[in-house]
Amino acid sequence: MKGGGGGGGVGPAKRRWRFLAVGVLFLVVLSMLVPLGFLLGLHNGFHSAGFVPRPHTTTSGDRSNHVDNLVRKLGPTLPKDILKHYVNEAKNETSSANATRKSQKKKGTPVPPQVVLQPLGKRNSSGDSGKAGMKGGIDEGLRLCELQYGSYCIWHEENREDMKDSMVKKLKDQLFVARAYYPSVAKIPAQNTLTRDLRQNIQELERVLSESTTDADLPPEIQKKSERMEATIAKSKSVTTDCHNVDKKLRQIFDLTEDEANFHMKQSAFLYQLAVQTMPKSQHCLSMRLTVEYFRDDSFDQELPVKYSDPTLQHYVIFSTNVIASTVVINSTVMHARDSMNQVFHVLTNGQNYYAMKHWFLGNTFKDAVVEVLNIDRFIPDDYDKTTPSHLNLPTEFRVSFHGINNASAMHSRTQYISIFSHSHYLLPEIFKNLEKVVVLDDDVVVQQDLSTLWSLNMGQKVMGAIQICSVRLGQVRSYLGESSFHKNSCTWMSGLNVIDLARWRKLGISETYWKLVKEQVSKKEGSAALASLLTFQDLIYALDNDWVLSGLGHDYELSTQSIKKAAVLHYNGNMKPWLELGIPKYKKIEGSRGTKVLTILTLS
Repeated sequence: MKGGGGGGGVGPAKRRWRFLAVGVLFLVVLSMLVPLGFLLGLHNGFHSAGFVPRPHTTTSGDRSNHVDNLVRKLGPTLPKDILKHYVNEAKNETSSANATRKSQKKKGTPVPPQVVLQPLGKRNSSGDSGKAGMKGGIDEGLRLCELQYGSYCIWHEENREDMKDSMVKKLKDQLFVARAYYPSVAKIPAQNTLTRDLRQNIQELERVLSESTTDADLPPEIQKKSERMEATIAKSKSVTTDCHNVDKKLRQIFDLTEDEANFHMKQSAFLYQLAVQTMPKSQHCLSMRLTVEYFRDDSFDQELPVKYSDPTLQHYVIFSTNVIASTVVINSTVMHARDSMNQVFHVLTNGQNYYAMKHWFLGNTFKDAVVEVLNIDRFIPDDYDKTTPSHLNLPTEFRVSFHGINNASAMHSRTQYISIFSHSHYLLPEIFKNLEKVVVLDDDVVVQQDLSTLWSLNMGQKVMGAIQICSVRLGQVRSYLGESSFHKNSCTWMSGLNVIDLARWRKLGISETYWKLVKEQVSKKEGSAALASLLTFQDLIYALDNDWVLSGLGHDYELSTQSIKKAAVLHYNGNMKPWLELGIPKYKKIEGSRGTKVLTILTLS
């Protein structure tokens, strides 16, 4: 009994252990077969959603389905109308593209739009392509750029400015390369001709670049010189030279250029800080305060229109946007006049400063003289174009530098600032239709003597009386004048103090001549329009005595005290105006001919 009972309990236990052993063995085998199956490529039917395997054997329909899934997941999310727009445009381009597109559509592959990116700087041959293209069909390159970067691309194209020194930069690059090759080529005895050509071209470009900073300063034959230099550089590159020497020379020139660039960066930072601090803080808000006060109180708005148009009186014209500067001119003229009863001043300003000027001169008296403030914006014609004034233009100043002839090795140079009429000056016959003679004063002059004798001046057949500068002749500024016909030995003239015969001006059509010259010059070379006044008044200038005006107080430190006291008018032409902090200190407080300080005669009431 006992033994039988024990034997019956052992059988089921052995069977349970046997099943467990078999299960463990099966799991071990399975754990070995699963990695082996992945290695043998048996997992093609078990790929994950993020990984698309490439089957060994598949049909075209399966491959098409895989590509469809991939395009749907990775394709860009663009608006449907944009995609449709580009597809429609691409269909109309070529018949071959249509055939390819149709065959691809039959296979079920979505066709991406074929768009040709055009360069943003490309413009049509017509001059109005910028605005006309924006009004009609926008260029596809600009449209794509706008989609990617916003409307800045279109704004950038509309406001693009042509480089004024592109040719100068090209010449500097050529000179840079030529200087690098010259030492190596000069060491080869068989290349004497090439060495001579290199040296000659380098000297010519150095001379041109020493006199030119923009393309407008370059001589007419500069294109041929650039082509000769390019050909010479190409020959130098074809000659077998020591690359180590060329590399060494390039590194030397690069170091010098880098040092020069650092110097100019520091200089520009200093000049920027100086420019920020030049305008006196008391004048920052003067015009705005005067404008506000004008609209607060207009009870003393008293005009004298009878005197303003009386041709028997002495009329002075001032173009200015500076209240203080124009006041100094008027006050100094009145203080030194024998009789101020006959003096009438016309201040021409823009709309921004009109009410401030009017309030100031109506609230201040200048002995018996009267002051009229005019808004020049009211006299600008409605049909103006690019060559006619659309706003107030003050007298144009430009600087002319000449290298010393006798001391060329020391690069001694002299600088002359020339001030000439602007566009706005040629509106004078229309603004003052009842006047026959006026005296134009710049707002950077100070009067030290009586100017009444100018009204009895007999100028003969001349139109304008001005100070002539024979140290600068038209032939020396020919690069600005273009190909126009002019007398090379004719003297230039200065604005600042100008006696104008308006009657003869109208008779000869001076304004019409000026606008015609401006239209001709502006299409030829940049900067030519600014000097059209020199050609307009050629042979029509009555030379005033040099004692009338002394120029250079805004840039010349070496003016003598005697010449300053002797001059009737002091002209602060140049960058260092007397009302700025960078003005020349010794010229700011000058004792005039009557013992008064010319810059302290400003009367504030």
